[in-house]
Amino acid sequence: MAASGALPGLFFCFSAMVLLIFVSVSSPTWNSISFLNANQYSFGVFGYTGSKTQVGYYFPLPGDINTGTLHNLTFVLILYPIAAGLSGLAVLFGICGAGYHRVGTVFMSLLAGLATLCTLIAWIISMSLFGVVRERLRSNGINANWGNANWLALGALVALVVGSCTAACGVFGHYRRSRN
Repeated sequence: MAASGALPGLFFCFSAMVLLIFVSVSSPTWNSISFLNANQYSFGVFGYTGSKTQVGYYFPLPGDINTGTLHNLTFVLILYPIAAGLSGLAVLFGICGAGYHRVGTVFMSLLAGLATLCTLIAWIISMSLFGVVRERLRSNGINANWGNANWLALGALVALVVGSCTAACGVFGHYRRSRN
């Protein structure tokens, strides 16, 4: 093996990619994963239970939750699939780095850092967005609870932070093949 220093970063980037894929296929595609559950609705990246898959949506519940600002913030949730794609590219470059050359590990480190930034921005905005919606729904007497996608995204964020750090350290690993 050319670079065992790339393997920890590769593992964490792969873990983050899987978690971000789960977050990206949340409601309405997969109703078991959602950011917010209110009444019979589960809200995800591309819509809510029973809606068509779309980027940006209005909330189907009564109250003062369908403001322009909250609607515009639902567009930013597209950063989750983008981060999943970037972490997938980091995994591909990590495989090249682990098997062949240091340059793959360098690109894995850079892409993991970019995916970390996308995930951080998306997580902060989704927690703010759904936190405001949750409080407004509760003030209107509607039972609203956090979904599991928030915590999957947080796990992906932590895995990307660790993955980008270990990938950056893996750049300095031993890459020379032993000669007989």
